[in-house]
Parts: sequence; C-alpha cells; structure tokens
Amino acid sequence: MTQPRAVVIGGGIGGLTAAAALHRHGWSVTVLERSAALEPVGAGIALAPNAQRALDVIGAGDAVRAMSAWQAGGGLRLPGGRWLSRTTSDAAAERFGGPVVIAHRAALVDLLLSRLPAGSVRTGAAGEITDPGAPDRPARVTVTAADAGPGGRAGAGGSTGPDAASAAPDAVVRPAGGGAYPATLDAELVVAADGIHSAARSTLFPATPGPRYAGFTAWRFVVPEPEQPFEPHETWGRGLVWGTVPLYDGRVYVFATAAVPAGGRAADDERAELLRRFGGWHHPVPALLAAVRPGDILRNDVYAAAAALPAYHRGRVALVGDAAHPMTPNLGQGGCQAVEDAVVLALLTARATPDSPAGGPGGGPAGTAAPGGAAPDGTVHALAAYTEARLDRTMEVVRRSGRIGRLTTWSSAPVCALRTALFTAVNKLGSQVALRSLDGIADWSPPSPPYADRPRNPPAVRGRRDVKDRE
Repeated sequence: MTQPRAVVIGGGIGGLTAAAALHRHGWSVTVLERSAALEPVGAGIALAPNAQRALDVIGAGDAVRAMSAWQAGGGLRLPGGRWLSRTTSDAAAERFGGPVVIAHRAALVDLLLSRLPAGSVRTGAAGEITDPGAPDRPARVTVTAADAGPGGRAGAGGSTGPDAASAAPDAVVRPAGGGAYPATLDAELVVAADGIHSAARSTLFPATPGPRYAGFTAWRFVVPEPEQPFEPHETWGRGLVWGTVPLYDGRVYVFATAAVPAGGRAADDERAELLRRFGGWHHPVPALLAAVRPGDILRNDVYAAAAALPAYHRGRVALVGDAAHPMTPNLGQGGCQAVEDAVVLALLTARATPDSPAGGPGGGPAGTAAPGGAAPDGTVHALAAYTEARLDRTMEVVRRSGRIGRLTTWSSAPVCALRTALFTAVNKLGSQVALRSLDGIADWSPPSPPYADRPRNPPAVRGRRDVKDRE
C-alpha cells in the first residue's frame, strides 16, 4: 500500500510549510526548488500570532515564539525623530494573543526543513504543471533542471526511491549541482507555491491579469545592533518609509521603501542610494547604513494582486501564498497568509478524504495508506473547500495592506502634513487603536485537526470572528 503523493513547486516559506503540514498528515511529499540551494532570499519576516498559531499545527509555533525580540515599546515616527504613535508588545499580545515576531528567514527555513524527511527537497529542479489532474486521474508535473533549461533533461535513468511521487521511468533530470531527478511526477495533489510571478497561476488561470506594480520599491538588510540603544520603529517621510526591528540573535532587521518607477536601480550601489534618501534621518538610521555592505542590501519592486483569481485551485492543483494572492508588505502578512494557506490546505485534504492517512472514518494512522489507494476524489472536493476558506479572507488582507501602501507613497507636503495630523489624533485615543488594522487578521486561529469522531465543516476555517464565536 502506498501513501498519497504530493508535489510542492517552490521551496519558500509557503511551500515548505505546506510540505511539512502534508507530511505530518501522512502524505509522501516532494518539493521542487529551482534554486541550486535553499538559501532564503530576504532578510526578515514578520510572523504575527495568526501565523504562529498556524505553525502550532506542525509543532513549530513555540520555536518561532522563542525568536521574539520585541519586549518593549515602539511605533511610528517622522524623519526628524518625532513620535506620531506608540504601542507596546504587551498591547499586541493582549489584543491578538501574542506579539508579532520578526524572524530571520534563514532560521524559519531551517525550522521548516527540520519537519521534513531527508531527501524531500530537490534543488535545481523547476516544476511545470502539464496536467492539473481530475477526480479520475492524478496531476502531472514536468521537471527540468533550472540551471540548464530544456537541455537539463537527460536520457534513461532511475527513480529516487519508493516513496517518491511516481515518475516516467525513461527520463531523469540532472541539475548542475549533482543528483538525478525523475523528469515527470504524477501526484494526487500539487501545491503551487512559486511566488509572485507564478508560472503555475498563469497556467491555471491564463485570462486573469497578473500582479501589478504597487508604486514603490523595497530594500532589506540585516546588520549588527548599533551601540546606542533604539526602540523599534517605522518612520514615514514624503514617499519614503524606513523600519528598524531587533532580531532575537542580537542583529537588526532593516527595511525601507520609496515611491519610484518600477525597474529602477541605483547608478552606483544601493547603499549609496539609501544614503541619499535616508542618510539624514534620526538615529539609528545613519549608524545602520554605515554598518551595511552594499552587496548585502536586497532591492525588489513591490507587486500586488490586480484582481482576485476565480479560485485558488483547479483540478488537483492548489495555489499557495504569493502565487495566489500577492500583497504589499505594509501589514507584514505576506508570509503569514502563506503559512495559513499551507496549514488549512493540509487540514482540509486530511479532513475531506476519509480514506487518507490522517482522515476520518476508514483512514489508517499517519504513514499508512487506506485499502485501494489513498486520496482519490476527496482531494478534489477538499480543494474546493480550500478556495472557499481562503479566497475572501486573503483578498481582504490584500486590500487592507494595499490601502496602507498607497498612504506611504504620498509625497505632497500638504497631504503628508494632513496624514501626520491624522496619526497624531489617532494616537491620542490609545495604543490599542493603532493595532486595529490587524483586527480579524492577527486574531485568526486554524481549524481543528481531523479526528474520526469530529464533524467535518470546511467553511468553519474562514477565520472570521462570527464563525469562531459560534464554535
């Protein structure tokens, strides 16, 4: 008897969380990552309480909470140093059940990899959906060597082990870094977590417009903590934003944005560009810029969904994270929503396929297969429940984050003065008011794990207050 098979396209945060969650529910998982190694692109990632509770499902929530470094106050400032609004980690914990944790992406990737069996991740391998599958047939993914293009596919070769997704026996992929991977994978479930410019999304929904430029670019880097203390802050100027947040290991995560045309790059280097734009701002901005090397600064234009997709699934394929709902970083929810997607997808496929390893009546214990094969038609029905559970929620987060992002692009002096007055007035109402932008988002909890005696009710995972209050 064999396990149900899942192929995950993309080894980022959403893809690895999905792989870990599916593995925990008894799936045989193969992750295809086109990069030659799992070296996380990006410096830090915000993990709000909603993401921490989702990570509890795979036993990783407490490890993330241990990464928390924000233990005091912080807030919103002007370039000269004046505070516009303040809040505390205690206020966030009281409102949402815990503080927002800023983790280094590398640490989170390592944590997720520790939840996967050795050999689950295949690097240097790009996956393309050639058949999304249907209730009566599996999905099919064609694999090529990402560093060699179509020529990366080689002749006769073997398999990668009895638990791998099934493969055509007459072809393998040989990435430049070594190894040999099957060139065709069939699976009962494919998770497309291939990012903002997702090829899988274009394949499944070619008529839907892709993400559009949000109007600003972003820089990120990590440096040692400066000698002079500082409070965590986000500082807004005219079309400019700077953020400084401590990490648990003593370093500092820095992010900055500027309202500029898409596709731009500094004439010299990105550190020089940041110095021109932010070098005269309040402490610790100059000290942090002095500490960073130009080559350690990441710069990326910011894109967000132009329109909602018709669904987050087609056939046996589910879209996760930025592949489904790219959003601006202004609420710190891009990674959080990807983690939510991954965990809900795993729980629903377990809940809605009674003959799957982690399912309800008729299913065996995790790691075994039900008689006659696992994850048949129920997986397709579970993906419809996944769309129902996630589409409205995530698009609301896209809209909220986008509204804040547009505020940061204002550059007119009179308009920015009005914005400052508004923030000042709101701050007088108390620290909890500043946290309202995350109401209904950071207070989300995942659905309960499936058990044989637990009724199945997929819409209950929407995460809305009125639904949870009735449970």
